Order: sequence, then structure tokens, then C-alpha cells
Amino acid sequence: QVQLVESGGGLVQAGGSLRLSCAASGSIFSINTMGWYRQAPGKQRELVAAITTGGATNYADSVKGRFTISRDNAKNTVYLRMNSLKPEDTAVYYCNAKGMLRNYWGQGTQVTVSS
Repeated sequence: QVQLVESGGGLVQAGGSLRLSCAASGSIFSINTMGWYRQAPGKQRELVAAITTGGATNYADSVKGRFTISRDNAKNTVYLRMNSLKPEDTAVYYCNAKGMLRNYWGQGTQVTVSS
């Protein structure tokens, strides 16, 4: 089992910045890719950004150039730096870890961007 604990969400004005953190514990040896997904009201959950243990990254087109995902393997923690936030970035952000047999999810953290 893998446990994911997120932190760092909140309310910010458009143009502002936030940093999300996700700390993993448990059977972390089984994890390769970690990432962030988000779900806005009435919409499907979507990938925001992902990073492998080797540091390869993948971003949604809507956040490229504004968001940066990074990973501290020694701390088993993944970060999402979000700059130039827009109201359309408002959503619950979920940390995800892909294990050998299943995906793991954090509890979610709310990000609200006011216009």
C-alpha cells in the first residue's frame, strides 16, 4: 500500500502562485510515475502533470509554461509549482502514484483562483 498526503492548496487571485506538495509513504518502491490530476465541478478528472523517477515530465497543454512539476526522490515527495494562475485552474487537485499493480490517490486539495 501507498499513502499520499497533499498540502498547499488555497485561495489565490488570478496571476498568483501556489505550490502543492505530495508526500508518499508505504510501499514506495513500487512507484514509478507520480503526478497531479485535477477535477473541476461538473468536469472529468484530467491529468495536469506527471514525472517519472528518472525525471521525465509530461504536462497538459493548458498548463505548459505556467506549471512545473518536480520530485525529491530522497523525500518521496512530488511538488507542483503553479504560476500565473487563472480562474479556470480552479479545481480539486489530486496527487497520483502509479504502482506496479494499481494507482494510488491522495485525498485532494482545493485550489481556488479568483478573478
